[in-house]
Amino acid sequence: MLSRRALLLAGLGGLLTSAMPALAHGPRQAFQLNPKYLPQTVKFGGYQAGTIVVDPRNHFLYLVLGDGLARRYGVGVGKAGRAFKGSARIGRKAKWPSWTPTKNMIRREPGKYARYANGVPGGPRNPLGARALYLYRGKRDTYYRIHGTTEPWSIGRSVSNGCIRMINDHVIDLYNRVPVGARVVVI
Repeated sequence: MLSRRALLLAGLGGLLTSAMPALAHGPRQAFQLNPKYLPQTVKFGGYQAGTIVVDPRNHFLYLVLGDGLARRYGVGVGKAGRAFKGSARIGRKAKWPSWTPTKNMIRREPGKYARYANGVPGGPRNPLGARALYLYRGKRDTYYRIHGTTEPWSIGRSVSNGCIRMINDHVIDLYNRVPVGARVVVI
């Protein structure tokens, strides 16, 4: 049987754990996700079922369901996300992926990124969040990613770094719905 003290400590531990993702980049920022960025089924056609279509300008990602419908998610778009266009395939998927900043990120902001030059292991404090989908052209990694985020307030915005970022629960949902090999089109 649990004592009151054990129950209180367990609750405090859960509270601290839920706050940890936001601590990766400083204090928790209050935000409320605009309902248009919540996953929802919308009319969307022109692509084969199973295709992921990313619309970086409007901050949406669509998973085409077929019959003129898609599951739409809100996304945040990093500089790499604004630069990439065209088709690719999901070459691999990862749960709680590790992350290493690029040499350009370290050069641009050494005070912020140099300490992570050897990488950050996967987990709730990792900037790639809970899941990552790695885009490939042929057998070559494009270094373009669809991934979770520790900064959920960035959804619906263009941000300085990163590719296509999603709320962790939303990227888990997408991850579970698409296989390796799925086509991705960035318009």
